[in-house]
Amino acid sequence: MLTMGVVRGISHGLFGAPDEFGSAVRDLNASLVRAFLYWGQVEPQPGVFDWIVIDRLLQQVKGSGRLWLTVCSSSLWATRTSTSFLPPSPPVDASAYARFVRELVGRCESKVSYWQCENEPSNVGLRWSGTAVEYGDLLTTFAESVRAVPASGQIVLGGMGYEVLSSEAGSAAWQFFDTVLAAAGSSFDLVDVHSYDDPRRIPGHFAAVRALLAKNGCAQPLVVGEYGGPTIFGFSVAERAVQAGIMAAVPETSPLLPEERTQGEAPDRLAMRELYKHLSELPPELQQFLDGCPSELAARRDRIACREIVTRNLIAFAEGVTTTCCWGLAPEVPDFSDPYDMLGLVSARLDLFEFRDGTFKDAQPAADAFRLLAGALQDAIAVERIILGDRRDVWAFNVVFPSGSGRAVQVLWRDADPFAGDEEGHGAFEWHWVHEHIHVFNAFAEEVSIPVWNHGLLAVPLSATPILLSSMPLPIPGIRQNR
Repeated sequence: MLTMGVVRGISHGLFGAPDEFGSAVRDLNASLVRAFLYWGQVEPQPGVFDWIVIDRLLQQVKGSGRLWLTVCSSSLWATRTSTSFLPPSPPVDASAYARFVRELVGRCESKVSYWQCENEPSNVGLRWSGTAVEYGDLLTTFAESVRAVPASGQIVLGGMGYEVLSSEAGSAAWQFFDTVLAAAGSSFDLVDVHSYDDPRRIPGHFAAVRALLAKNGCAQPLVVGEYGGPTIFGFSVAERAVQAGIMAAVPETSPLLPEERTQGEAPDRLAMRELYKHLSELPPELQQFLDGCPSELAARRDRIACREIVTRNLIAFAEGVTTTCCWGLAPEVPDFSDPYDMLGLVSARLDLFEFRDGTFKDAQPAADAFRLLAGALQDAIAVERIILGDRRDVWAFNVVFPSGSGRAVQVLWRDADPFAGDEEGHGAFEWHWVHEHIHVFNAFAEEVSIPVWNHGLLAVPLSATPILLSSMPLPIPGIRQNR
């Protein structure tokens, strides 16, 4: 079965009491939650275990979905670098780490579907404080410990993030995973690939990862542990503008020594302040991600986000992936806003809900798109791309359901620039529909009226916005009518 999940975040229950997110996940029709746990969070002292967070996680997904746990080796007492958060580092005593993993997996009693060893470890210094060899050793110990517990779930290789996928073959990031695969190629069951740039690059990214696996004699399936869009990574002009802001704030030619340049505010915060000084002069592709941007740009960003919920998932599923996790459910700190946080420039506007007063409120437009697609793909087993001869500008997909289900879902959109797609015209595209009934929605979760004529021919309003055709009503509460 195809699985659409959501990521709760990287610090659930780490800096405060774990929040109650189960109802929000169910509202989205999501069937999987990915959450992060840290060694010191579970074992704050040697041999002393605190199960509050893991028990709450298991309770919140009970009866409504599965759980993916990303386990990070951060500890104040057990690792080479003492920290409760990031970056994790190798354990001082591998046997202590193995015991911790076995205790954790045993506590979950086969209720976790995916166990992941670290997150994006090739991002050394931020996500992992160690070498590729040391990560390979950790992964080997992790896998042996998980597999020692019967029916424990599948093991996921630490995610391949943007620093891998955006770099050339042979880069340090690719070499990191090359080293890991050569040393620990049997210590995982699935490979996690993260998708944050242009969705049209997904097939190429997957092909590159599979080629690296094949080089090392591996053939494990891929999963998508994180995806989201739009981000600055999908717009080269936005990335260049950010780099210009960094250079303007802390130029490399500055006579100050590096340690003197970073006194006071960090360089990334200085760069963000520089960008906000010139907000109206920035390219609209970057403005859309900043607080105070024109309302029409914010609305465009929301429409792109809806489109990319559909396009990223359909493309990934058609490439053979069966599990995806959307980043993210909601901010991790309630009532918090920091416009000068550069990390927020990338991820803050990807959340499906706001998190205020300790509760999830005001679902974003992309939440409607997620709910729509997850409902449409309920019980689906695969997605196939339909090749339309010389119409390479059309992306068309057929969703495969178990035999005898009586369900049919097809999705179409026209290839277009991610940002300018709004301005490009809509055209009627002739499509043959062979099923007795039809229910049509666009990616904005709006019902669309399409007349059927001449033995099932449709005039689908083809544009950058995906159109979903279904033979049955979709199980989506609160679907909006066309406005």
